[in-house]
Amino acid sequence: IFLFVGLFVIIVASVSFYLNKKGKKKIFLSENFIKSKIYLEDGEKNKAKNILREIIYANDATYSTLSLFLILDEELIVEKEVLLSLFNHVLENNRFENELKNLLIYKKALFQSNFANEAELLEVIKPLINRETIWKHHALLLIGDYFVSKNEYLKAKEFYIQVMSLKNLHNELYDQANSKLISITND
Repeated sequence: IFLFVGLFVIIVASVSFYLNKKGKKKIFLSENFIKSKIYLEDGEKNKAKNILREIIYANDATYSTLSLFLILDEELIVEKEVLLSLFNHVLENNRFENELKNLLIYKKALFQSNFANEAELLEVIKPLINRETIWKHHALLLIGDYFVSKNEYLKAKEFYIQVMSLKNLHNELYDQANSKLISITND
């Protein structure tokens, strides 16, 4: 009985300690995130960037993602390789719900579409194209637009047609794919 009670007390204390520590970490990260935004408002971009990078490497799904997006929005880091490394770190070291992870993959592909070659971009976006996800039609449109920018209209047409063949597609997305398809056909 004493062993059982002692074990129970140790388990309760351990869980309590863990939850307390996790809560303090969240508070610390939120305070640092707010501090970085204040630094940005004051024009101290370097200090903000350093804090945001620390938050990313703290591996908290919420604040790591928010920090990455803030770095992108404020253009605090412009080196493509560093940004890709941060994207990869966030994706690999945090647990996300499927659709949130798919959003991150889409944002990474959107970022890479400015400089990546065809094979790299298709590799990044493949999980969205091959699964049923709410980001599939956006991914297909992105790839279609990528091929249009490279003047590869046949490949672009293929992806726009795929968008139009999706079920339960919002009318606006259907119209967008249709108008892009018409514009390539007329060129």
